[in-house]
Amino acid sequence: MTEDRGELPPGLALSWGVQPVQRRGPKPALSVEQIVATGIEFGDSHGFEAVSLQRIAARLGVSTNAMYRYVRSKDELIVLVQDKAVGPPPELPSGWREAATAWVTAQVDLYAERPWLLDIPIRGAPVTPNVMRWMEAMLQALDGTGLSQHDMLGCLMLLDGFARNYGVLARQLGAAVDTPVQAEQVGEFLVPRLMEGGYPMLTALYTNQEYEDGLDDDLEFGLTRILDGIEVLINRES
Repeated sequence: MTEDRGELPPGLALSWGVQPVQRRGPKPALSVEQIVATGIEFGDSHGFEAVSLQRIAARLGVSTNAMYRYVRSKDELIVLVQDKAVGPPPELPSGWREAATAWVTAQVDLYAERPWLLDIPIRGAPVTPNVMRWMEAMLQALDGTGLSQHDMLGCLMLLDGFARNYGVLARQLGAAVDTPVQAEQVGEFLVPRLMEGGYPMLTALYTNQEYEDGLDDDLEFGLTRILDGIEVLINRES
C-alpha cells in the first residue's frame, strides 16, 4: 500500500504499512524491514545511542544519503525501531487484576531484555501498532469494571508508569558498581552516626536488615498497592 504521508508525524504511516509514493528510478536495494531489524540489532548489542542511520547504512553497505529513500529522518527510524522492538503484547488472563499483573510483568521483562527502550524519548501519545496494541489489551481487560474511559486510561498510564519506573530502577541497580548499602562495613559505619544524628527510623531499618540495596519484593508490593487503589475506584463507581 502506498500513500502520500503528507504532514503525518515521523514513522506513523510506515509503522502501519503505508509506503511512500514510489518515484521513478532504480528498484530499491533495501527494505524498511531490513533497516529496522538492523536498528534493533544495534540497540540490543550496543544500546540506544548506537541506533543511527550512519551505523545502519555502513552495516548494510549503502551510503547514509541512500537511507533517506526509506526513512525520512532519525526520528522516523527510532519510531519504527521502537514499535518493532516492543512487539505485540502477551495474551492476558481473565480478570482485570490478573490481567494487569501479567501486563506490568511483561513490560518489566521487556525492559530487562531490552533496557535501551527506556532511553527512547517520550514525545507524545502512542500512535504505532504494537504500542497501541499493548494499550488496547489493558483497556479491554479494564472494560466491564464500570470505570469511565477517562479513568480506564488513567489506570493504564499509572500501570505503565510503574512498569517503566521499576525498569529504570532495576537497570540502574543492576549496573551499579558501588558498595551496596547493606554491606556489613557500611552498616558498621552508618548505624552509630544515624543514632547520634537523629535518624531513629532509618536506624531501626538498618539494625533489622530491612534497608537493602535491592528490589526484593518491590515489584509485587508496589503493584499490589496500585491494584488495591484501582479496586477502590472500581467499587466506588459500581
